[in-house]
Amino acid sequence: MAIRVRLFRPGDAPRIAEIVQRCLRDVNSRDYPQHIIDTMCAHFTAERFIELSASRLIYLAEGDRVVGTVSREGNKVYTMFVDPDFAAQGIGRQLMQQVEVSAMRDGYDHMETGASITAHGFYLRLGYTDVRTSETEFGLNYILRKALPPAQAARPL
Repeated sequence: MAIRVRLFRPGDAPRIAEIVQRCLRDVNSRDYPQHIIDTMCAHFTAERFIELSASRLIYLAEGDRVVGTVSREGNKVYTMFVDPDFAAQGIGRQLMQQVEVSAMRDGYDHMETGASITAHGFYLRLGYTDVRTSETEFGLNYILRKALPPAQAARPL
């Protein structure tokens, strides 16, 4: 399936919430206790994504339907999730390339993200390095950083 990355529209919110909650219940639940998963699922609702779209650039990966999402506010990456049925197909990498290129064009020289235990290895494979860990209401969180090349090196997607 060919995937294209595009910006969020409010009508996408229910599908994004569905993907995020499914990932949390089906995948992240291997690394976190049920009460943390329940807290995260209650946080990532369709209404919440509409609220977040006022302050963040939210991108979607779409083929026949929306299969993944990531968002960016400044040089911070948030809410990177891919439908488990489409995992390990390069969709997450494609979404991350989009936010990194977008940030480079806006003049940022590095990206930062907070990663769950579940996503930590994904970010390391993309060249992010550990800065520290923190405890949040959502459990253990890795803070990672990646240097970006100058904007003129940004490849259009």
